[in-house]
Amino acid sequence: MDDSLHLPGLPFPLRWRLMPERWRVGKDASLSISAGARTDLFVDPRGTGPSLGAPRLLGSASGDFQLAARVTVDFADTFDAGVLLVYAHDSAWAKLCFERSPQGESMVVSVVTRGLSDDANAFPVEGRTVWLRTSRVGPAWAFHASMDGTLWQLVRYFALEPADNMEVGFLAQSPMGAGCTAVFDRITYRSERLPDLRDGA
Repeated sequence: MDDSLHLPGLPFPLRWRLMPERWRVGKDASLSISAGARTDLFVDPRGTGPSLGAPRLLGSASGDFQLAARVTVDFADTFDAGVLLVYAHDSAWAKLCFERSPQGESMVVSVVTRGLSDDANAFPVEGRTVWLRTSRVGPAWAFHASMDGTLWQLVRYFALEPADNMEVGFLAQSPMGAGCTAVFDRITYRSERLPDLRDGA
């Protein structure tokens, strides 16, 4: 049986790598993911062990591309988040998160994992909605965020090994809470290289 999911606008199928408590594709082609309690994707650099239980929906995209979405999160607890994910395996992946900080702020946050994870805050956001974008630029990756989907701010520019056979997609998490729902809408995909990382386009 074919368990793939096709979202309008994406030229590749998606599959659940870990199933969420609930999910839904809306009539407007939005994607809603509800993560359960104590779900995360993080490998603590203190060596306290990985947390790999966050639900994620992924697909294989080839060549250079730009994947963007407007992300709305029903923040309730610290580190609740909606995420764009770049994923090779459990020891090599990167997250661009719209996340609730320990101070109760909505934040754009990035995490790159090469065996162990790092964790870098970008900037706070008013409200519960922001635009996120991940782009492949040859062997490298770029994360951007935007308040309006037009003017984009560079959050992270990085490389991951292996450079090939990466998957991209969507994730929701609630590491310290009872659950979290993230909605991804206005999802767009462009199969072309981002020409300039820092000009705001």
